[in-house]
Amino acid sequence: MAKLDSTDIRILEVLQENSHLTTKELAAKVNLSPSPAFERQKRLERDGYIDHYMAVVDPEKVGNGLLVLCGITLRQHSKRLGAEFVEAVNHIPEIVECWNTSGDYDFIMKIYVSDMKRYQDFVLNTLGVVESIGSLHSFFVIGTVKSGTVPIPKAE
Repeated sequence: MAKLDSTDIRILEVLQENSHLTTKELAAKVNLSPSPAFERQKRLERDGYIDHYMAVVDPEKVGNGLLVLCGITLRQHSKRLGAEFVEAVNHIPEIVECWNTSGDYDFIMKIYVSDMKRYQDFVLNTLGVVESIGSLHSFFVIGTVKSGTVPIPKAE
């Protein structure tokens, strides 16, 4: 964070709200002229503060309105089974995020499917063939209370 000043932080905040802004629009929002705004944005990308840009798609509009969080416990804690699980997860498109966690579960996954019948099929025929999984616990998301971006500490 030492390399970021208040303008860099504001650029990150503005781009998290809308990464589709033109350089001119971004510059106006952060009180810079377009050229310095463009250079700062490129430096933030180059230095890894901005990982990538993406569109946030409405899951219901594309037919995947059921969001499930799934806690996974491995059959056994070993390097081989952990690696097998990670490899499998990276090839399953319904799993959009997966975190290695502490506590009751080894991993927590964020999964989108169309409906409960599809989730049942997913558990039996997709996750069910991943031999490293010992158990799973599903949490069905009823509604989103808050969805946001990464908080960025203010410059000192």
